[in-house]
Formats: sequence, structure tokens, C-alpha cells
Amino acid sequence: MKRGERIYSYIEEKSEAWPEEMLKGRVGFGAQEIAEALGILRNNVSKELNALQRQGRIVKFSGRPVLYFDRACLESALGVTLGECQFDDVEAICQSKKPQEPENPFARLIGADRSLRRQVEQAKAAILYPPDGLHTLIVGQTGVGKTLFAHMMFEYGKVMHRFAADAPFVTFNCADYYNNPQLLISHIFGYVKGAFTGADQSKAGLVEEADGGVLFLDEIHRLPPEGQEMIFYFMDTGTFNRLGETQRSRRAKVLIIGATTEDPDSALTKTFVRRIPNLMKIPPLAERSTDEKLDIIKLMFQDEAQRVKKPIRVGVETIKALVGSIGSGNAGQLKSNIKLLCAQAFLNGIDSPEGIEVDFKMLPQQIRSGLLTLSANRQALTEVTKALGSDSCIIVPPGPDFLLTDGASGAEFNLYQVVEAKVDLLKGEGISSDLIKQILAADVNVYVRNLYNKKASVNMTTRERLLKIVDASLVDFAEQVALYVQKRMNASYHDRFLYAFSLHLSAFLKRVKSKDAAHKELEGAVPQDSLCLEVATEIGSLIGKHYRLEVPRVEIEYIALLLESSQEDERDDRVVIVVATHGQSTATSMVEVAQRLFGTTDVSVLAVDMPLEVRPQAVLDKMAAMLQSVPCLKGVLILADMGSLCNLGPSLEKRLDVPVRTIDMVSTPLILEAMRKAELAGMDLDGLYDSLASFHGYEARDVTQDEALEKVTDDGRVVVTICSTGKGTALKLKSLIEEILRGAGQPLPVIPVGLVKLEEHLREIAESHRIVAAVGVKKPALRIPFIPLEAIIGGEGENALLELVAGGHDTSHQRQGSRVVQSLCAESLCKFLTYLNPEKVMPLLMEFDERLEAGRREPLPNPLRIRLLVHCGCALERCVVRKPLHYGGSLAELRTEKVEALKAAAEIFSEKLHLTLAADEYYFMAEMI
Repeated sequence: MKRGERIYSYIEEKSEAWPEEMLKGRVGFGAQEIAEALGILRNNVSKELNALQRQGRIVKFSGRPVLYFDRACLESALGVTLGECQFDDVEAICQSKKPQEPENPFARLIGADRSLRRQVEQAKAAILYPPDGLHTLIVGQTGVGKTLFAHMMFEYGKVMHRFAADAPFVTFNCADYYNNPQLLISHIFGYVKGAFTGADQSKAGLVEEADGGVLFLDEIHRLPPEGQEMIFYFMDTGTFNRLGETQRSRRAKVLIIGATTEDPDSALTKTFVRRIPNLMKIPPLAERSTDEKLDIIKLMFQDEAQRVKKPIRVGVETIKALVGSIGSGNAGQLKSNIKLLCAQAFLNGIDSPEGIEVDFKMLPQQIRSGLLTLSANRQALTEVTKALGSDSCIIVPPGPDFLLTDGASGAEFNLYQVVEAKVDLLKGEGISSDLIKQILAADVNVYVRNLYNKKASVNMTTRERLLKIVDASLVDFAEQVALYVQKRMNASYHDRFLYAFSLHLSAFLKRVKSKDAAHKELEGAVPQDSLCLEVATEIGSLIGKHYRLEVPRVEIEYIALLLESSQEDERDDRVVIVVATHGQSTATSMVEVAQRLFGTTDVSVLAVDMPLEVRPQAVLDKMAAMLQSVPCLKGVLILADMGSLCNLGPSLEKRLDVPVRTIDMVSTPLILEAMRKAELAGMDLDGLYDSLASFHGYEARDVTQDEALEKVTDDGRVVVTICSTGKGTALKLKSLIEEILRGAGQPLPVIPVGLVKLEEHLREIAESHRIVAAVGVKKPALRIPFIPLEAIIGGEGENALLELVAGGHDTSHQRQGSRVVQSLCAESLCKFLTYLNPEKVMPLLMEFDERLEAGRREPLPNPLRIRLLVHCGCALERCVVRKPLHYGGSLAELRTEKVEALKAAAEIFSEKLHLTLAADEYYFMAEMI
């Protein structure tokens, strides 16, 4: 048993034996007493006691000598729940836990008595105004806390007895139905039986559901004028009618609170705005005082300390960087940043019982640059420095009665608990701490990259995520290994194994470069006769040949461990999607179109058509029979159009004994998105439902472009892209090829395929299409014109593709490879630029590229062109914010003609943007070329 646990066991045992009638004054056990009882040096005992107190396991009573008592025993004996863990005596605990008057919810709001004082007074007046309060509109940027403020208004109303204790708070996002007024009417006000086809029973709306409470309309600016008219009529009269009723005979007492990020005068009708007497604006976080920013940061760290159940030490420079990084994302983005940092710190300090540390060195660049931003504001820097002092801040867990700011409960998924459970399991297998950290790194990396935007992470392929972490050449090799494993073990290993293997291979190569010794504790953890170990040995040989190095045995066993833990679920272990619509063949047609656009039929998607004369019970029976013939243990997602089809879920769930979720307003884009997320992202039912609930379609293309597509594709010509799986990289390549073809006026359909059963898939495509070209990583055996992927990236493949597609016709297009360069540059600049608009800058960068090539009379290879243009785009932004780079190399080694050619080409920026790059930027670019 470790020293700290011995000391805690002693205190726990003694505390349990302490008589309850003696719980008065200062109680507990001193360091000297414990040291003598356990035979441990007093200094070491004091150190462990302080660590146990910081962890919240023991209570400290101040005085001489300092005494310690077991927290759990004290809470049980006194019948209280302790937040802090330091008191003067037992009486102080009892005094602090006396029943108090109901707390004003706004008292918990940071800034309620400072920058938000006027808004709080407005909110209180709106709740208390007779007879039923004032309808309110909250205006503010994304992430400032509009939803939180609305909830606090509701809680204040309950405290002041304006709402009953069980009064409802109903939330509705107006963006969900903004383009369908009829569905919006039925959702908000309900409908009666027979109001429309499929309405076999009456249904109450949100207004009736919110009767006696609050209806919170988020993104209220997305309401169409018809919807605004219905709402303000209800606000005026308190009466309404369900869809299908002719008289407004129904009544409800509902306080309406709206929220918007837009200017109400331009985003809402004037009549609607006049009906809302109370309008309040929440200031962005950047405009609030330094003290409030620091208090908010501390509260967010307390959230994480509560989850991790350990103290968190945060460096002063880290806090300054967080303050300086506050931008348009406001509190929402700040919370994500802090979650990311705490997740990384937790992994680093997984073995430390004393807590975790958030160090400045671990900050991502976008947060670290916040320190420079803050330093540029001398007054703000002085205020922060004065408030923080020079010592690190230690945030301790506030205690079990602390309310998490996001309302999370213990039943919710908690990364820290999952990681700790996995650590215990791996330690039980005898795996070393260093290797445990490596195994967990993949999980934590996935988690922290999902924090900023879950939708973005779903839209990002495994390769795209990896390219943000490791080199492209390593990812290419890892994809070859993943494909080899998939064939060798006859199972789907690709995405999970690719991600984990790439990260580990990157770490292994770094260790080899730094000549670090391999960890030997893992040897023997994998059965020596397992297939995973056999394949891992073969992978070790591939690594050795590719990188010309010797792979130690421990790395072989680690790869085997990855193979065991990374095997993908079987295809039948997936959410089944059911598309159900009214009409003779509407659902069937939608599914066929979606599958054709998706490029595969190998997805669990079923179509259920409901002719208007068929009763819902018959459709339910048909749907149940279809689902009984396919594996659906992971659940069923019903995508329905409206009416009775939206109500079949509970009956189906009871009949099949599997979870069922339903989403209405089905469309082809919604089906495509569901297929993509179920197939590529492998999402479970709840994750799929949550992500699709906020999906509003893909960006529409111009009608003229669609017409051009129809004309070109009448002859059945297609282009095929070939990559390892036909998924991640192939889809990315598909997008790139489509852009090349559209730019040349030849928008042919592009179909992605994988290497598995390549020839079979190509023959199937050739039966109904004419394949004019194949682009990708492997030349097919069929007689199809083939363009390697490297030729497309290099530029020369673009011309070859357009010649094949044009069939001898004239195709006026940019110079060789320009569309590939422009596409890849634009994608990178969208991630790097904050102030400049990449769409506006890209044409100027391409003009710079052409001028540079003309001046040098020598074309650059595409990869170098991309690097140069991305650097140049970032240099323009640095010029705008006046933060140029400083070149530290030798100017004597740079060729003058390169610098002069760059300066001549960059005159386009002076002409169009009135920006002049710093001399050091030219030196960096000259070094590149």
C-alpha cells in the first residue's frame, strides 16, 4: 500500500471509531500522532496530509496543532454535504450549513452586480411585471450565454412564486422549421385529427406544453413572417387554435422569451418587435471587465476539477493567454479551450494523486497567441497581473453540492472516468505507465478534436484528422499497412487501426530519432500464438523495410495490442435507417437517389412507402417485418415526412425490443447525411439522432450549374476515383476532381471506389455508365484510362483528365494544375486566416503565383506552390495585424534574384489591397523556392 493510502486508512479507521457525542470543537489527528503510529517521518506525513486534503478526502481543522478528520465520516455524522475542506471547528461547519432563504438564481451569475446589472434588473422586472410578466427578447453574439440567462429568468420566477415549482420550460429552435410554415404551425400550436394526410390523432403543440411556464424560442430571427404573425397574435390575446381548427378558442398562459444573434430591426418584422416590450442585450465576453473574465475562467476550471476529482494547478501565463484568446466564440469557445487543456493535463498527470497541471507549454498556438494579444493592451495586462499575482492558481474540487455550469450529471459520459477505468484495466495486465499513456493518446486526441465542433469532426475523414497531427508520407504508409491488415485478417480494420497505428508510428519514429530506449514492460502481454501477433510481426517487417531501421520486439507486441483493440464492428452491427413517407413510391425513389449519390448500396437503409389509402397499422406491420429480417440490435432511426409515420417509433420499439428514434421532415440531403454518418463515422443511435436534429441541408448549387450537369451527364459518362477504402481519401479526391471538371465546364459525375473488390465494382459501374477516366492510387486491370493521384497533385494530371473528358473538344482552362493548387490552398487558408476572407484573397494569390512564374521563367512544382501561397496568405494577415515574422537565417545565402522576383510578384497586393509585406517575409519565401 502506498504511503498516502496508509495514512488515509489510519485516519479513516480512527474517524469511524470517534464517538458522535464528542464531535465538538476541533477534532481529528495531528501529523505527529500519525507519524509515530505508522513509523513515517513527520515531514512526509504532512506532505501526504496536504495532498489528501486537496483531493477532498479529509477535512482540515486550523489551529495548533492542525488536525485532520475523514470527510465521509464527518458528513455522515453531521448529516451535511461539505464543499470546502478546511474549518476552524465543528461548530463552524454546522453554522455554514444552516437552512437559508431560497437563493436568488442571478446571484450565481458572474457580473450580475457589475456589467450585467442592468440586464438582471430588466429580467427581474420582466418576470414580476403584473399580471403575467413581460415577453422578452435577448440579443447577443453566439456563446455569450443567452440560453443560460433565459433559464435564470425562469428559475427566478419560481423563486418569486410567479411560476409553480413544476412549471415547464420548453425550448424550441426556430431554425428547425423556418422554411416550412405549415409544419411550424403544427409544431408550435399542435393539430387536430384529419388536419392533413396522416394526422390520425390530435396532437398538442409547444404552446400547450409550456402552459403555466416559459416558451424559449432560440434563433427567433429564423422564424418566417407567417410564424412571427402567429406568435405575436398569441402574445396579444393569449388565445390560439390548433392546425385544422377554425376558431381561436384555446387559451394558454405562457411567457415567451426569444433569443437572437441578429439585429432585431433588420431580422424581425417591425410588428413583431413592437409586441416584445423588453429587449435586452448581453455584451460579448471581450467587453466585460478583467475581474469578470477571471471569475468565469476560474468557474470553468472548477467544473473540470469537479469532474476529475483532483486539484488543478494553472500557471499565471496560461490564464493570461486564455484571457487574451477570448474572441468571437465568447464563453462557449473559452469553455471548449479549457476542456481541451484539462483533458490533455489529465492524461499527463494520470498517475499523480496530488492533482494535474495546466502548463503554458501545452497550449495550442491559437490560445498561446492570446498572451501576445493581451500584452499589446497594457492596461488589461496590468489588471490581469495585479489580480493574479505571480504564483500559480490551484483550483480544488468544490464538492458534491457544486452545480456544473453546463448542467451535466454524473450519469453523463465523462472522459476522465473512462480513462481512469481503462488505466486500471491496463495496469491490471501489468502494462507500464508510459505505454498506458501512449494507448490512451489516441482516445484523448479524438476527444479534444471533437470539443470545438462535433459536426466538423464528423465531416472530417480519418486521413484529414491525421494530417493535422502527422506527416502526409507517414499517413500514406499507414494506409497501406491498414489495407494489408484488412486483407490479411479478413476483417474491417481500416479507420480505427489507421488512426491509432499512425499516432503510435509517429511516436515510435520520434523515439528512434532521439535514441530513447524502448519500453520492455509490455513484452509477454499478448499471447505468443495469436494471429494479431503474427500479423504485427509482418507489419514490423514492413516498417523496417520502409524506414530502414530495426523494429524492437516490444513495438511488435504493441502493434498486436492495437490490432486486438482496434477491430471494427461487423457491418451488421450498425444503426438501421428506415425512410418512411406518404405516397406510392416516394420513399423508394428517395432511397435510390441517395444510394446512387452516396456511391454504394452497402448501407442498412430501408424504404417504406405509405399510399394514402393504407392505414398506419398496416405500415407498422410491414416495417416490423422488414426490420425482423435484418440485424438491428444497435437501433433503428426512422426518417419520416409527417403525420402518423412520425408516431410509429414507440410501437416499433416495443415490438422489436430495440431502441428507435424518429426524425420528421425527411429529405434526400437528410438521408445522405444519415447514411454518411452511420457508414463513415460509425455513430450510435443517440449520436446519429442528435447530430441530424440540427442538420438543415447542404449548401445549394446554382440552377444554371445543375442544368449544365444534366446536359453533360445525358450520355452516361462518369469519372471514377480509386483509394484504399473508397471512403475518406477517395471522397476528398472526388471533391477535388469535381471542382476541376466544373471549372472546365465538364461537370461529370464522380464515383469513389475502394481497392477491395475494385474490378467487380468497376464492372458494375460500367454496366450503366461509360467510365472515361479513373484517378487514384492503383491502375485497374480493366482497360480504362488511368491517371495516378500524384499526377493530379503534381498538376500534369489535370490536363490529361480534361483532355480525356473533353473528347477532343476545346476546353479553355487555367494553366497546368492551377485548380488543384487553388483548391488545396483555399482549404488550408480557411483554417489559418482569422481576419482576411480566403475567398477574396485566393484570386490575388493565384495572380501572385502567375506573376512569380513569369518573372522566374521557371514553373514550381505544385507541392511547393501550395506551401508558398499558404505562407503568402498568412503573411498578408500578419501584415494586417502588424505581427510580421522575423527571419533568423543568413541573408548572404539567399539569392537576390529570388527575393526580387517575389517582391515584383507581390506588387499585386499593393495594387489591390494596399498592403506591403515585410522584408523578412520575402526572405522566408525565397528560402522555400
